[in-house]
Amino acid sequence: MSLDGAYDDANIFAKILRGEIPSARVFEDHDVYAFMDVFPQSRGHTLVISKHSQARNLLDIEPEPLETLILGVRRVTRAVRAALNPDGIMVAQFNGTASGQTVFHLHFHIIPRWTGAPLRPHGEGGMADSAELAALAQQIAAKIS
Repeated sequence: MSLDGAYDDANIFAKILRGEIPSARVFEDHDVYAFMDVFPQSRGHTLVISKHSQARNLLDIEPEPLETLILGVRRVTRAVRAALNPDGIMVAQFNGTASGQTVFHLHFHIIPRWTGAPLRPHGEGGMADSAELAALAQQIAAKIS
């Protein structure tokens, strides 16, 4: 899919926001929703999305919703750090198919990293156990401030 196009409200993240598909919720406020990635690249891989913007990628979003979204990303990243104590944290965001974007609803990946532990391939590492994701979500949520 190209960088341009119409927002598809049938995408999986829109369905999660509408409650049509379950997710392991980490954090939610009026503007932001954070949940565990079901195809994690590492333990604790969390996604953060805007609840109101229909931006497909970073190029589509207006400044005000982007500001609230990135502040939510920082808040959740701090909680991931406090909960899991990784050696580093990668924050990633993809724009367009050629970059690796597979869901066309603007989202940020928070991926904890540990020295010597390789990342699983993006979207290819196999679906995680839902009970394990729920436990991780609770562990991270407990550190949200």
